[in-house]
Amino acid sequence: MTTQTQTPADVAAMKTSPAPMAAPAQPKGKDGRGATTVDDAVVAKIAGIAIQEIDGVHALGGGAARALGTLREKVGQKDLTQGVSVEVGQTQVAVDVTLVVEYPHPLQDVADRARDAVYTAIEDLVGMEVTEVNITITDIHVPSDDAEEDANQEPRVA
Repeated sequence: MTTQTQTPADVAAMKTSPAPMAAPAQPKGKDGRGATTVDDAVVAKIAGIAIQEIDGVHALGGGAARALGTLREKVGQKDLTQGVSVEVGQTQVAVDVTLVVEYPHPLQDVADRARDAVYTAIEDLVGMEVTEVNITITDIHVPSDDAEEDANQEPRVA
């Protein structure tokens, strides 16, 4: 069973009257020429590069991530996103960073400089607002640890 809600006169009137104008589509991007999407991995890589340039940062990532990173470096690959986790929205980014600080650099000072570097890099390069940068320091690197490892190795020349 079909129920007709319009009469033939209503249909004829609709055909002769102008069609209602559609609402204008929202422009994509700032200039209306299209949208730009930045992948989470790109934002994480930018943050990782910015942090590695900070004096006092020895490494990014926790113990397991650093162990895998060492293996990658031995085969000629470096993971610039190691120890960096990002959450990217439409216009905002939140970043979590895990790092190891060189002894005797002040931990809070290194964390503050790393945080500032991430804010600056993401806002300048990506053009998105950074809502927060959480930094977790999991270890400190003592230069004497490297000297002990070097002492256990055999000399390379006689």
